[in-house]
Amino acid sequence: MAQQFVQAKIKGDKVVVFIKPTCSYCIMARDVLSKYQFKPGHLECVDISTHKDMGSMQDYFLELTGARTVPRVFIGEECVGGGSDVAALHDSGKLKGMLQSIGALQ
Repeated sequence: MAQQFVQAKIKGDKVVVFIKPTCSYCIMARDVLSKYQFKPGHLECVDISTHKDMGSMQDYFLELTGARTVPRVFIGEECVGGGSDVAALHDSGKLKGMLQSIGALQ
């Protein structure tokens, strides 16, 4: 069930961030992404802390991305890592191009 939930979310041309609201790295990822003008519906933050399959989702993140921690940031179907990774992509100027390549920005 957790695998299907995650796969259904990461399909398409949007950015999906799996978070826990009190996690400082999740806040970092959201803060970085908030600097960009997304098309409506092209940025989704999914709070997994209230999901009954949270542990299974994190196990699937490990299988899929090599880490079970949050945030897990997907640009299209590609996981780019967590909060520090997104901040580094932004600082290097690469993040904007990645977001433009999937058509997520206005």
